Amino acid sequence: MDHDIYDEADSFRDSISTISKDGNRNWIFPKQPKGRYYNRRTLLSYLLLAIMFVGPFIKLNGHPFMLLNVVERKFILFGIAFWPQDFYLFVLAMLTFVVFIIVFTALFGRLWCGWACPQTIFMEMVFRKIEYWIEGDAVQQKALKNAPPSAAKFRKRFLKASIFFLISFIIANTFLAYIIGIDQLKHIVFDNPSNHLGGLFTILAFTFVFFAVYMRFREQACLIVCPYGRLQGVLLDKNSVVIAYDYKRGEPRGKLSKTGESKFGDCIDCHQCVNVCPTGIDIRNGTQLECVNCTACIDACDTIMDKINKPKGLVRYTSENAIADGTKFKITGRIKAYSFVLFLLLTTLISLLIMRSDVESTILRTPGMIYQQQNDSVYSNLYTVNLINKTFDKMPVEIRMVSPKGSVKWIGNGITKLDEQGSADGEFFIMINQKEIVTARMPIVLELRSGNKVLEKIKTNFIGPVKIKKP
Repeated sequence: MDHDIYDEADSFRDSISTISKDGNRNWIFPKQPKGRYYNRRTLLSYLLLAIMFVGPFIKLNGHPFMLLNVVERKFILFGIAFWPQDFYLFVLAMLTFVVFIIVFTALFGRLWCGWACPQTIFMEMVFRKIEYWIEGDAVQQKALKNAPPSAAKFRKRFLKASIFFLISFIIANTFLAYIIGIDQLKHIVFDNPSNHLGGLFTILAFTFVFFAVYMRFREQACLIVCPYGRLQGVLLDKNSVVIAYDYKRGEPRGKLSKTGESKFGDCIDCHQCVNVCPTGIDIRNGTQLECVNCTACIDACDTIMDKINKPKGLVRYTSENAIADGTKFKITGRIKAYSFVLFLLLTTLISLLIMRSDVESTILRTPGMIYQQQNDSVYSNLYTVNLINKTFDKMPVEIRMVSPKGSVKWIGNGITKLDEQGSADGEFFIMINQKEIVTARMPIVLELRSGNKVLEKIKTNFIGPVKIKKP
């Protein structure tokens, strides 16, 4: 390939659409979308928003359905309590999620971005709709921006900013409710603000962040901050389903002939797909980093196709191979490999969750101490124990010897019960008759029980004298 020849058709890839040649911001004024996909996305967005805002109020047996208290290291997911000791499950869950994203993106492109990403939902389905209501569609917004200062302009801008800030404040409080719980949030709200200055400052800081993102930063969050779009180059291939322009059907572009006969393709170069794009790209240039798969261009193009009596789908969900060769979607070897890894991770995660004990136990022989002789035939070792109750119920507990024969003797009152989500520390002796001691460092097995239920079997070591048999 001759690298001295510059392909002007690909010059759009040299810079993003929101930055001008002199490096200034190109402010995007997308036309309000209308169509079947936009209606479906709106319904899905309202459902997801309802789940998000109602989530902190949902409780199971008086406890939050979802709580991510990083400060106190207290986590509740789907009504199940998790502790820092369960961190390995979190790591495995994150690995599983990452592989799922890889598989999903390789199959369906940035479908997540357009339909379920919180940034897209809030920007397009909440803040943008309010903007359309206050300032009008794209043409009216441009006119307002270029208009000289006036009372009417100030009222519209002030009203929009006020509503944006209020919604940002609600969003920040909702996220805080997921961290500290709705009950604690209510207490802070109705208590004297001077008692919670740190929390108030944090809330206002997050409010200003959300306000700045949706008031000014907007699509730049997807283009600059979010790494997901930049992974497309690695995750997508020619079989991935993306929003694409059918260049075989649409090219060459040209205006519609009044006679109905045309030497051009179906694309009449109306630019409606560009006018509705929230990131300002031209989908006809192919898959681009800026595209968030919001389907606005599909709805806009389908509307035009209806008007000129052409089939819908000039811009649609499809793959590069489907357009170029007409081949049907197929599962590639790469997808199969990703899916196999995902299956292994998911199976492991589910198995560990099922086998996860209600009580986390740590039993260690006290270091630096040898055995103690209790009488002529019984020897003991001193152990420390830490028990954590991961459930929301009080629980009676007991530690028993399984093998070899022996007994457990607590120092003090011992641990007989655990409070809900509580922990307890204690010390105890394990007493074993010398005839049961077969090695100087002998493996033993203990049982952690709650009533008749065996919660866990613990393996540790016992140090004692070995009786030498005389020949």
